Amino acid sequence: MIKIANAQLWVHDQDEALAFYTEKVGMEVRADVTVPEMGNFRWLTIAPAGQPDFSIVLMAIPGPPVMDAETGEEVRNLMGTGFAGTIFLATDDVHASYEELKGRGVDFVEQPEERPYGIDSAFRDPSGNNIRLTQVRELAAI
Repeated sequence: MIKIANAQLWVHDQDEALAFYTEKVGMEVRADVTVPEMGNFRWLTIAPAGQPDFSIVLMAIPGPPVMDAETGEEVRNLMGTGFAGTIFLATDDVHASYEELKGRGVDFVEQPEERPYGIDSAFRDPSGNNIRLTQVRELAAI
């Protein structure tokens, strides 16, 4: 069986992203490994506690030869608009999670709002990535 193991978010600064996701969002570090043989490439992953089979890679934008300067700049520009990556977080109580995260210093760009699929809100990480926080309502089967 094939499973999803990781999702990736581009980040401007891995240390800043790590602090944001662990200290403010409350995730835990899964891996933080630097590989000298690959130009000190850093494999940095975080995930929600209690979800052991999945992690989010906080990936620094690479330079040449992996990514040329023009492509790197395009990625940075997309990140600034919030369209370079989105992570969807689910919670049983979006209002309580919203208040908890706000109390830790997370700045929301959308407050919890009723939608046809549940209650949805959004915040951005320090790199500009769009993070959705949703309380999903069970939908009737079609």
